[in-house]
Amino acid sequence: MSERGVWRVAIVGAGAAGLTAAIAAAERIRREGTRRRTTPEVAVLDGAARLGAKILVSGGGRCNVTNVTVVPEDFNGSRQQIRKVLAAFSARDAALWFRSMGVDLREEAGGKLFPATGRARDVLGALLGRCRALGIEVRTRCRVHAINRVAAAQEGEGGATDPPSLRVVHEAGETLAARVVLATGGSSLPRSGSDGEGFRIAAALGHSVIGPAPALVPLVLAEGMLHGSLSGVSLPAEMLTRRDRRIIDRRTGDLLWTHFGVSGPVVLDASRHWTTARAAGARVEITVSFLPGEDFESVQRMLLRESSEGGARSCRRALAGRIPERLAEALMLRAGIDRSRRIGDLRRDERRNLARALVELPLPIERDRGWSHAETTAGGVPLSEIDPRTMGSRKVPGLHLAGEILDCDGRVGGFNFQWAWSTGWIAGRGAAGATGRGARGKGGRGAGGPGHD
Repeated sequence: MSERGVWRVAIVGAGAAGLTAAIAAAERIRREGTRRRTTPEVAVLDGAARLGAKILVSGGGRCNVTNVTVVPEDFNGSRQQIRKVLAAFSARDAALWFRSMGVDLREEAGGKLFPATGRARDVLGALLGRCRALGIEVRTRCRVHAINRVAAAQEGEGGATDPPSLRVVHEAGETLAARVVLATGGSSLPRSGSDGEGFRIAAALGHSVIGPAPALVPLVLAEGMLHGSLSGVSLPAEMLTRRDRRIIDRRTGDLLWTHFGVSGPVVLDASRHWTTARAAGARVEITVSFLPGEDFESVQRMLLRESSEGGARSCRRALAGRIPERLAEALMLRAGIDRSRRIGDLRRDERRNLARALVELPLPIERDRGWSHAETTAGGVPLSEIDPRTMGSRKVPGLHLAGEILDCDGRVGGFNFQWAWSTGWIAGRGAAGATGRGARGKGGRGAGGPGHD
């Protein structure tokens, strides 16, 4: 069926970015007094029966809303564009916005901000509650199949001057809209509804799509690697990623050995460099150091010093003060050293093999764990095709994009949610400000910032 009338703003996707865009659009319409009809002017369409699945499962069910400090360097993508987006709606703006909706935030290690209640459902509840208060129509089980351009301008309902620019084709029929915000997410956690359909829709409208590839995803190691005996062991580590033998990423953080391979923050953050290189057909290698800040020569000297000062001690005991004992045993085995061998009895070649294992251990990665275990998406619609002032498409008049569908992915710590809040807020305000003769400003904090009336 085709619906009578024209929506001022239609949001495709009711995740973090989509709900934020809907709220921002409705608040701008209300604040600027451009409402001209009694029916809802902002609609959100989503294919899921229950909304906010990704919000609810994030952070172990607690939802890492944002971080105390968020800078462009926390993201992969066009830093110049990312800087403009973050300046328009910052982490501080996001924290104040959630507090204004009744969600107090508590800081944890690494500057992570979680709801003080520890419940992700309170974050989702605040967003949906604000949508209800603003009269936003939220439609579930309404999967969008296509967005088409409207060839000729048509009069809106009651002669209002909001002619449709786009037709949204969905399971219930068609919806005409003056502006559309595409916020379908990427391809990560497809059971949440973000199965990559938005990329197909964007490409059909003429946008480029980079990749995509899984990001913030655990890595599976080849059989016979150390993980079989180390599952559950966690420790600080430094990971080095080389693409075609050139270093492209170096980072330090906690590594977790698992039954399938490796995970933990340092692995998740590095994973996108492995997945994107592999997708491009490049040669990619990751090595790990269990003594961050040390190198092969300094570890060689350390082993010699331990040999001369405590040569009667077992090598395992000598290493246990620096790394977990189970890892020490596994690395000794890999270096061909018996677990009971005294450190003073090590041959020169054995010391060298052990030093290499400690600071330059190659990880034989077979694959990543796939979209079902990826927390976000690397790749998407290039930021060069988006106006950062409104998140408006440079290719399709009337279209705005927000969230994970864009080519920007952040590291672990609340940064990807911040990207959703920032882009959603700018896109919603941009879409609302682009319709109606009374609209003012260009979106973002400069156009009034977050707030309620």
